[in-house]
Amino acid sequence: MQADLVNAASSDAPTFKARPSDPRLAHWLKGYPPSVFSERLYQSIELMERYSIDLAIDLLRRLNVIDQLGEWRSADEVCHVLSFQARFSFALGWILERLVETGCMEARTDGDTHSYHMRHAPWQPELERLRAVGLNIDPANAASLDLLDHAASLYPAVARGEQSGDQSLFGPQGIPLWLNYFHNDNLTYAVNNWVSAILAADRVSTRPRLRILELGAGAGSASETLVRWFDERGLLPQIERYLITEPNAFFRRRAQRDLARQYPDLALELAALDLNLPWDIQGVAPGEFDLVYAVNVLHVSKNLLFSLNQARSALTDDGWLVIGECLRPYGNQPMYPELMFQILESFTDVQTDPEIRPNPGFLTADQWRRAFTRAGFERVEVAPDIDSIREIYPHFFTGAICGQNTATTNDVR
Repeated sequence: MQADLVNAASSDAPTFKARPSDPRLAHWLKGYPPSVFSERLYQSIELMERYSIDLAIDLLRRLNVIDQLGEWRSADEVCHVLSFQARFSFALGWILERLVETGCMEARTDGDTHSYHMRHAPWQPELERLRAVGLNIDPANAASLDLLDHAASLYPAVARGEQSGDQSLFGPQGIPLWLNYFHNDNLTYAVNNWVSAILAADRVSTRPRLRILELGAGAGSASETLVRWFDERGLLPQIERYLITEPNAFFRRRAQRDLARQYPDLALELAALDLNLPWDIQGVAPGEFDLVYAVNVLHVSKNLLFSLNQARSALTDDGWLVIGECLRPYGNQPMYPELMFQILESFTDVQTDPEIRPNPGFLTADQWRRAFTRAGFERVEVAPDIDSIREIYPHFFTGAICGQNTATTNDVR
């Protein structure tokens, strides 16, 4: 399923029209509740993809970039010419890639350098009309649309070094938007929580007792879905300990309040944990947990292999690491959620690796498989089958990755 983007004059935006989802998707998604992958979700994702393209066009104009692309230039060169911060090159490259999809921009690669050239002026963005379409598809789409708009509004100041993306996006105006976005009423985000919870339950359902460590829980929407699904599967009595970690004290208190109210008998603990420091000195003893769980967290680990190895160390000899991640179907493919994150230093200031992490941010399924394997995990799997799904639906961004610790790998820590 792809939105119809037809060739149009620069003044006329192509009409947004999302085709119905491909019926073949049902085969790949038959193991999930129908409410998780609904037609409404697919229509919403297609709308967000188109909305982010129109935002990218709007940003190019507000940043005065279009006039710089009469000749071939890389994002780094444009940043230099316009006196933008060097670190803004990553976000600018994403904007330029979005316009390549419209046909008004062309790209070429010379070694590691990606250069861009404007073929013709882009269409006039239709953000208000597209927002109305998105709200008609699902009123809960307001959460994603509001956060996309807020993030985009900060790009010029971040580009010029007048503001930090982290301080601005997580300031007083941004926090309520993040809480609305990371909420289970927001289907475009909540789908990540469901895919992860279902895979986690499948991997540990036969265990007589469960000790769970969750990483970077935020305000607790992923925790809520995990507990709800475990409850539906009859697994709650097996949870002997559930340690939820989140470095932000405000989010941590909110998660504790909401979960304790819904599940007063749950053996719940909350604490802070920095992924980038040794976990054992932060209260996580080696071999202590049957399940280490995280949703949309590990892609911001500064050293991915370090954090994966820390997770494996925290597991019992047959324990599981299960993570939910926004997955990039193909290498270098731009995706709408990136607009909200890529001006955050915590998103981009990471150690890259040509094999498992060639770029900051979101990774492909293959890159995650290689990372888990290099960290010593076995029985590594990505669900659902992203490699098959992407052939018929290239905007499928949701997946969960799992890997098991074993006595063999544990012995060689």
